[in-house]
Amino acid sequence: MSLLNLEKLSISFGTAALLDQAELSIQSGERLCLLGRNGSGKSTLLKLISGQIQADDGTIRKQKHLRISMLGQDLPEANELSVYHFVAQGAGSCHQLLVDYHDCSANIDADSSTKDLEVLQKIQDKLDAEDAWQYEQRIATAINRLQLNADDLMSSLSGGRRRRAALAKALVSQPDLLLLDEPTNHLDLDSIKWLETNLPSIAKTLLFITHDRQFVDALATRIIELDRGQLKSYPGTFAEYYLRKQEQLEIEERENKLFDKKLAAEEVWIRQGIKARRTRNEGRVRDLKALRSQRADRREIRGNAKIKIEAASSSGKLVAELKSVSKGFDSKTIINNFSTRIIKGDRIGILGDNGSGKSTLLKLILGELSADSGEIYLGTNLDVAYFDQTREQIDPEKTVGDNIADGNDFISINGQQRHVISYLQDFLFSPDRIRTPAKALSGGEFSRLMLARLFSKPNNLLVLDEPTNDLDLATLELLEQQIADYKGTLLLVSHDRAFIDNTVTSLICLDGTGYVSEFVGGYTDWINYQTEYAKQKVAEQKQAANKASSKKQNKLSYKDQRELEQLPDIIAKLEERMSELQGLINSPNFFSGDTSETQPILDELSSSEKDIATLYSRWEELE
Repeated sequence: MSLLNLEKLSISFGTAALLDQAELSIQSGERLCLLGRNGSGKSTLLKLISGQIQADDGTIRKQKHLRISMLGQDLPEANELSVYHFVAQGAGSCHQLLVDYHDCSANIDADSSTKDLEVLQKIQDKLDAEDAWQYEQRIATAINRLQLNADDLMSSLSGGRRRRAALAKALVSQPDLLLLDEPTNHLDLDSIKWLETNLPSIAKTLLFITHDRQFVDALATRIIELDRGQLKSYPGTFAEYYLRKQEQLEIEERENKLFDKKLAAEEVWIRQGIKARRTRNEGRVRDLKALRSQRADRREIRGNAKIKIEAASSSGKLVAELKSVSKGFDSKTIINNFSTRIIKGDRIGILGDNGSGKSTLLKLILGELSADSGEIYLGTNLDVAYFDQTREQIDPEKTVGDNIADGNDFISINGQQRHVISYLQDFLFSPDRIRTPAKALSGGEFSRLMLARLFSKPNNLLVLDEPTNDLDLATLELLEQQIADYKGTLLLVSHDRAFIDNTVTSLICLDGTGYVSEFVGGYTDWINYQTEYAKQKVAEQKQAANKASSKKQNKLSYKDQRELEQLPDIIAKLEERMSELQGLINSPNFFSGDTSETQPILDELSSSEKDIATLYSRWEELE
């Protein structure tokens, strides 16, 4: 059943058409992943569907009474609102009534005054009149389902839990269609896995934007790509989408070459002059005009960023060494007695939940923080390139160009002078965008600017703290390739599991309590190890329980001990009785007697044989 249809939908900002008569149908129960380059219009499409903005042309046909909720890509503010107050905003016009009821009822107790009770009653009457009690139940259900505490302040929550609170708010309306814009941004790996597991049961129909390839494969039933204003559908996994997309691009390139060859031939013909204007050739002239128009309307494939990491001279063999290092803040221990050596050429990923100390560990290694105890040694001849997830290296008031060249027209790249505009065009910034203040950039553009600044300086130690947020897949894959070819030392913090697998060879893992461990391999290797380790632990616990149970069973109770002691006498007496019965049966006249006398003897012997077999079995069991 179709929930929503986009029919010839168009919208433009400036001269760029983000949607150009695009069409899409969303069926009930589908989980659609929307892919596309940064700036292609993905977030704009979600805003159109949710009703936040209006299209220039075309129609959005929705099922009657369709409820739509949207989770934006920005984290909610870490303010002093309680989780309940924040989530209740999803109830729309009933929001304030529900908050007043929640606060008032929480303060009612046996000592409450009559006035307090009257205020509560008035609020209840208004809730009855607004038919708003259903929202009270939905809010409680959403908060419980997302494992949140209603009375916690938003300022006390981690980024992952604020993301859950935002999702709870979106669910209060019980949407038929849930829109998610980069839901994995700012989440740690555990929170991402929690989303993958629970989203299918939380919302029946999903349309989500993400750059996380494993998240796509875990959730999507269909991939939709927004490419040059058009929406294209690709059923199947991300790998299948990627192969089909490459095939289509190759076909498009061949067709464009043939078209351009034909157009060039016609342009040569028209320049021959008078012959082209003869009456019999007017049709050919009209066709040429159509070809020119078609060529002018063609939207070229947007190029990839040209990321190059400028290599500095080689560092010393030892990059850094930590000996029994500990670090904490207030009363919380972040790193406890950790020792490691980082050698030139190491490619290390750093894993841990939000708040576990990943960025703290990086700053300790770089010397930006001092340890509470232990020793830290830095190697010689280090040139560090540091991608800071807080983005403090970018001045939002300066233009894109000034953030790279500090007001100069040229910068030195690999010992050669390059114009700043030429350099930034490698990172897909147009000349107009280069003159724009950094605060006006989208999330993806800001990340590209960070990378452009980072790679404009020589380095032999590359430190990347969450570099993948907001990057489109093409840029992400190019960055992976450049890191794979990098000759220096890499320290990486990322929540993108595929990116970790494709770039690192070892891991440092923080558990949030101060314990830090090291592991050889990538993220998938680590997860497989954790799974096998958990299975082994379960097997060991089961084996230990069986041994304990066996020992418990081997220790006889007083009653069983008494039974064991009495069994020999009981068996002896029964065997004696069986001998007597057998003697009677063996007498010559036994079977000539009356059956009323012989049958009971035969039955007793048969019963005794069974009893003695049971007694011997019991004796063996007790022994």
